[in-house]
Amino acid sequence: MEPSLLVFFMIVVGIPVLGGIGMACFQRWLQHKEKMSGLIANQTAEKAAQYASHVERLEARLRVVEQIVTDGGAQTAAQIEALRTPQLRAGKAGQPASGDPVA
Repeated sequence: MEPSLLVFFMIVVGIPVLGGIGMACFQRWLQHKEKMSGLIANQTAEKAAQYASHVERLEARLRVVEQIVTDGGAQTAAQIEALRTPQLRAGKAGQPASGDPVA
């Protein structure tokens, strides 16, 4: 076989075949990267929603504390007891809270 024919064959057949295989591999890699970035975006959005709800709960608690601190001393004890009462009822599961009359 003549060397110029071999070079011609490599140029006409070899380079396009290798280019096609390379492009297929590159496209598969791009699809994988797109899928991974989509999964990461979903996880990030979920974590952001969790953080937002956590911050919202903390802000609500802080509002209660600010109200207690800035309010007059006579109402402070009543407000603290009002905040404790639902916790005691929930924690005792059906038992009356201390100070509640038994029916």
